[in-house]
Amino acid sequence: MKDLTNGSIVRHILVMTPPIMAGMVSIMICQLVDLYFVSGLGDAAVAGVAAAGNAGFLVNGLMQVLGVGTVALMAHAVGRKDRADANLIFNQAIALSVLFGLATLVAGAVLSRPYMRSIAADQATVEAGTVYLLWFMPALALEFAMQVIASGLRATGIVRPAMLVRVVAVVINIALAPVLISGWGTGYALGVAGAGLASSIAVAIGALMLLAYFRKVERYVAFNPAQWRPQPHHLKRILNVGLPAGGEFAMMFIFMAVVYYVLRDFGPAAQAGFGIGQRVLGLINMPALAVGLAAGPIAGQNVGAANAARVRETFVKAALIVTIVMAGFMTLAQVKPELLLAGFSNDRETMEIAYLFLRIISFNMVAQGLIFTCSSMFQALGNTRPVLLSSATRVFTYSLPAIWLSTRPGFRMEYVWYLSIAATMLQAGLSLWLLRREFRKRLTSAPKENLPEQESAEPIASLAREPA
Repeated sequence: MKDLTNGSIVRHILVMTPPIMAGMVSIMICQLVDLYFVSGLGDAAVAGVAAAGNAGFLVNGLMQVLGVGTVALMAHAVGRKDRADANLIFNQAIALSVLFGLATLVAGAVLSRPYMRSIAADQATVEAGTVYLLWFMPALALEFAMQVIASGLRATGIVRPAMLVRVVAVVINIALAPVLISGWGTGYALGVAGAGLASSIAVAIGALMLLAYFRKVERYVAFNPAQWRPQPHHLKRILNVGLPAGGEFAMMFIFMAVVYYVLRDFGPAAQAGFGIGQRVLGLINMPALAVGLAAGPIAGQNVGAANAARVRETFVKAALIVTIVMAGFMTLAQVKPELLLAGFSNDRETMEIAYLFLRIISFNMVAQGLIFTCSSMFQALGNTRPVLLSSATRVFTYSLPAIWLSTRPGFRMEYVWYLSIAATMLQAGLSLWLLRREFRKRLTSAPKENLPEQESAEPIASLAREPA
């Protein structure tokens, strides 16, 4: 366990960010590897895998429910030096991860084809996306347990083991993808099914490795089967923090589904170009998201320790780092987008669409980084409802106008990206305003609703008045 209530905040952020980012980049690389090797199967296969990958936003939303609730409540407990509560929250989250994983497998089997039919441009894309999803669902189901274990470690300031496991899983996926997709060395090509199967095998091996590490090395929190029986009060604590954060991912799913819907009349090349550009954009966003995820447990432990000034300082330092990083990527996307998109498709039309998308949407990067930072701070404070509110605002200010524009004569796909810029800027401004309001409210009194019933935290009004 690492005490994040003392020492340099910038140093804590910079030490924790690289391993977190490496783990997230590893996940994104798995998806990009799938796209890279699937690209040889044609536009329909690329569009199908890219569109199917959007369903991962829904599953990631459920993962966020567990991950955010676990990190926030465990970080508060660590800050209070309450090891017993940290262990109880961890084990309750493990029980939930099993239930969520089983539900994901069932939903994938039943809903994959109806989902693809609702957004795909043609029948070939429907088939490719459905097959990929069915083989990819075991990977998503296993991610729930990995998410809880990694979140438990992150709440205590430990991030390196989860990163190493992710990197190993990526290496395995990269090795398996050409073998299973294209039949390298075997002569038996599985196509898009091989892409999903390679990811599932890699995640399964990674899950076993992380489980082995946790059982042998971790000491602050541990598996306790006696605490796996669902306890409504503590499940409610996890869900109160986690559900709004999961709703944020549901909003992202709706946002992305609308994009695919309004692009389907432009054909598979448009959907494929957007899919490639969106995956690369996700990779670019990883440094900012990693900084936010590093800042979360730092602020969370200090919330538990009743150090208001240090909570505010964590936000200021994280926002500054994120702004610098994302401004650099925005410049690169404007000047040399080909450096970020090279090698994903040989189809000229597909890549032209990807270049256009990245050039326009890159103006969102700084605003998106600030949104990530605000979201992590809301999680640290133990109130994620403002996150859901700002995300819903973005969805509604984007989706309805986008669908309406798509029905107008002379509609062009560039309108989709420009509208996205306006909606993202609005969300960033709203997030900053809501966070300022939350600081004023939550940093002058203890966050009692997330503490066990028998506990009460000291007021921190005096600390909130101290200079940050």
